[in-house]
Amino acid sequence: MIFNHGSTGRGQNKSLYSRTWSPTVVGDYFVERGWMILFPQRRGRGKSGGHYGEGLAPDGSGYSCDVEVALAGFERAIEDLDAVVGHLRDHPDVDPTQLAIGGVSRGGILSIAYAGMRPGVFRGAVNFNGGWLGRGCVNYESVNPTIFARGASAAIPTLWLHGTRDQYYRMEHCRRNFETFLSAGGQGKFVAANAGHALLFKPALWKDHLDLYLGNLVENSGRPDV
Repeated sequence: MIFNHGSTGRGQNKSLYSRTWSPTVVGDYFVERGWMILFPQRRGRGKSGGHYGEGLAPDGSGYSCDVEVALAGFERAIEDLDAVVGHLRDHPDVDPTQLAIGGVSRGGILSIAYAGMRPGVFRGAVNFNGGWLGRGCVNYESVNPTIFARGASAAIPTLWLHGTRDQYYRMEHCRRNFETFLSAGGQGKFVAANAGHALLFKPALWKDHLDLYLGNLVENSGRPDV
């Protein structure tokens, strides 16, 4: 499982760039179920090299609402995921036919979209509270569904887990993103949980859904569960 981090809030606190993101609650969940999990830190995040630049405004004021700037940041993140997948393929303890991808917030939408942009690589994709631009940007109503629709061509089952009180993405918006994804040919299940953007840190609200989803992935893989 490749599990992707989100943004740094509004992108204004540069001290957050250097923090490595690898939440114990997520790592423990997957390891206890026999999965190997990787938390890649994209360029300029955590202890990775390079400068962080996933759609930041040129004036340093935080994430830009400009569509071209935002999408350029998304494409940069796609390049980083290509590097991650290439790295994993060089590891003898990783079975490249049994990869899954997931993430939270920007990492959630990135995971769904990337699976479709690289069809045949992943068996499944999980999205926690996903979106690229928050509702503080007028353009989020067009940017987010457009990016999510790019994941439809993966032709794999996906799981969407969203909090009903998310401060960045209203539930109505998240459901429209999902419907756009389905209309483009995607496959998935949408779950609305009684939580906000911190849903990821409340496993009691999503554990049963993810257990069932992962169980089906293993069952359909043709390999015995570990």
